[in-house]
Amino acid sequence: MFPSETSCWFIRKVIWWRAAASIAWSVLLLPPTTAVFVFVSKFSFLHPIQTISECLSLLMSSCLIFSFILLGGVVTMVGFLNLEYYTVIPTIACSKIALLGQLLHPRQVINSFAHCLMGVIVGWCCAVTVGSRYETLGCPCKSSDGVPQMGLNEYHLVFLLAGAFVGFSHSLLGVIHNINYVSFTAVQQYKYLHFKGSLPLVLKCSAIQAFYSIRNFTVAYFFLGYIPKTWICKTLNLHLDSSVHRLDSITGFVDLSLLYHLWISATFLLFTWYTTLLLFRIFVTEVYSFPVQPTFTEDSRQCLPRVLTDQQPMILKFLALQDLALLSKHSPSRRSEVFSLSQPGGHPHNWNAVSRECLALLADLTQRLVAYHETVATNGRAKSLSSGSERKTSSDTSFSSGTEDLMSPRPTFLTKTPTSVFARSFAGGPHSPLTAPFTPDLDSPFSSPTLRRLTGPVDQCSPWHGSVQSPHIMRRAPKLWSTSAESQVSSSPPRSPASVPSPKQEPTKPSFLAQFLQNRKEQLPEASSQALFADSQAHIWALEALSYLVQASFTEDQFGVVQTTLPSILSSMLHLQEAVDRHFKLPHASSKPVRSANSMEDFTYKTLRFALRATLKTAIYRITTTFGSHLNAVQMSAEHRKRLQQFLEFKE
Repeated sequence: MFPSETSCWFIRKVIWWRAAASIAWSVLLLPPTTAVFVFVSKFSFLHPIQTISECLSLLMSSCLIFSFILLGGVVTMVGFLNLEYYTVIPTIACSKIALLGQLLHPRQVINSFAHCLMGVIVGWCCAVTVGSRYETLGCPCKSSDGVPQMGLNEYHLVFLLAGAFVGFSHSLLGVIHNINYVSFTAVQQYKYLHFKGSLPLVLKCSAIQAFYSIRNFTVAYFFLGYIPKTWICKTLNLHLDSSVHRLDSITGFVDLSLLYHLWISATFLLFTWYTTLLLFRIFVTEVYSFPVQPTFTEDSRQCLPRVLTDQQPMILKFLALQDLALLSKHSPSRRSEVFSLSQPGGHPHNWNAVSRECLALLADLTQRLVAYHETVATNGRAKSLSSGSERKTSSDTSFSSGTEDLMSPRPTFLTKTPTSVFARSFAGGPHSPLTAPFTPDLDSPFSSPTLRRLTGPVDQCSPWHGSVQSPHIMRRAPKLWSTSAESQVSSSPPRSPASVPSPKQEPTKPSFLAQFLQNRKEQLPEASSQALFADSQAHIWALEALSYLVQASFTEDQFGVVQTTLPSILSSMLHLQEAVDRHFKLPHASSKPVRSANSMEDFTYKTLRFALRATLKTAIYRITTTFGSHLNAVQMSAEHRKRLQQFLEFKE
């Protein structure tokens, strides 16, 4: 799975131990959590003393000890699933059909089945713990002839099915809300304080999600409850007691005691699972300090400059960038190791490796933003290059503003790119792009009718037909993300006035299935912007590390190793600043998502683009305020010098 030797060492000695520690703490928290569940499920305001004595006797019973063992196994399994499915780069579905594909992925199907099975086990433990009428699946009853027989205890069956339903719902919501996404907190805290501060939110989210899950289960059981009930009776040779109200009826589910016990059981299930997830997040994102220089030769693979170049696993690269950002800000002794020269030879290998990797990350994000902007601005069409644009230098071409000669004819073919906005290619090398822009395939039978109309010829009666006479009037391109039928643009040269127009052909109406699939395949603008910046936490740390190291080099860099790369650092930051500013001018890019306080979903990835923009501007200001007028001696283009002057004058 991880072929790199460094990766194998890190996974085996760091990640696995951290995951094991989180699982151990989750199991240790089971007894007090179960004790609270027992007390809440059996508490009676009329007999408080009797309730306490019953709870104490139940906690010492062999049945509850066996339930502890089963619950411990379930929590351990949940911890292993967290380790298997966690990610530091969220998978964002940019269309409804992409989200459906994620839900139907074989790995997700296996995950859902595992959660259903674990939900049944927890449901059985809760039914046994609550006791009374919920304790066993079979109960004695009498037939219509008065003959004793074994009947089905529908209350126990409802507990089992409710556990499976809550587990399945939890698995689906985990995909929709990216529950397995592990983010890194901006403020470092001790593990105990972090856990203590997050515990009320876990309890609140568990109770609210349990309420909605039980509500949905009640509706589902009302319409479909007879299916599992009939199957269980035939399989186990059980009989239905006609003297008891059926629970898949209106009178059956008016039982408030049953609904209450189902709700607290679902809350207990989700609380134990979310606590395991919270502990895993806290342990796996704990800061890890990598040595800058190896003490022995065989330890060189564990050094920070070497680890930064590894692409897999991503948790290794993220922890290395986090350590580099903290090192550059808080550790003068470790910064001196970054600025040091190799002996013998006198080469700044540490600084070269660190700066090269950080600059590669910034250049990669800049290229992605430029490509995304050009693709969106042309609505998936390939731009025609004029003779003047072909003679541009590589630097001007890479970071051009994306404008084009509107008077030149546009080609009639389209450039096809993958339909995923966030195609993973991190493992392809340090300089390979992480994402690919989205361009719809118009040759597909499911292509959008709107995009097809955008590439069709313009009507002669249109006010935009022909050449533009006034220099103050520009041909309007279709509005971004617009689905209006009136937004059309010319894709072919104007027809001659002498030509006879051909009779109009009736367009073929797509089938209902094709239209349904296309409506769910259309890209969501907000999601595409989030996907573009999904891994921007790495770029934020790279910006912080470079800016703090450059700032510290003003007084700590004795050999001047940073000055050799200062022009490249400033140029990369200014290029990225220009690309980010252009991206935020696009529709939906500057809209902040609404944060929900009733979910365990981590909303960090939805606001990474705003954090990146603030960090980038802060990083440039950090350098300009430190060096001041000395930056006038740095070689850069006239455009970048003009932009840098805005920062020097605090006008940005």
